[in-house]
Amino acid sequence: MSHDSPAPEPIPLTLSVPPRPERGLTDDLVRPVGPVHPEIEVVDLTASDAAVAEFLVRVAHSDSGFVARTDSGERAVGIIAATVAALMGEDIHSALANPDVDFLTGLKPPAVAALREVLLAIETGNQDAVTAALTVLTGDAPTA
Repeated sequence: MSHDSPAPEPIPLTLSVPPRPERGLTDDLVRPVGPVHPEIEVVDLTASDAAVAEFLVRVAHSDSGFVARTDSGERAVGIIAATVAALMGEDIHSALANPDVDFLTGLKPPAVAALREVLLAIETGNQDAVTAALTVLTGDAPTA
């Protein structure tokens, strides 16, 4: 380009930050038992179904969320289902005892995000077993 040529017109650019990737239903949900911030409540899933349901009624719409502790994969799936039920105003006891896996795997991203804002983590001393149990919610379950 010579010096006596007119300057080219500026080209408008749109700059944006790429959206944060959506977290899946169980992505990074399971972790070892450890210290929890004092404002975050912890529920021990060895408690009765009634006690867990009462806890969820109270904490489901709180600002801080909660951490669940269990070494049972079955109980881990149950707390996910029961938390969703609490958020939706559905039967928490039934969801805890008989999680609807098809319903949970069909949750849309906004519903998964709402769940993950409330259920912050499942802490366990048996990460392999709990993580394996949660594969029914991800489609990664081993086939027979």
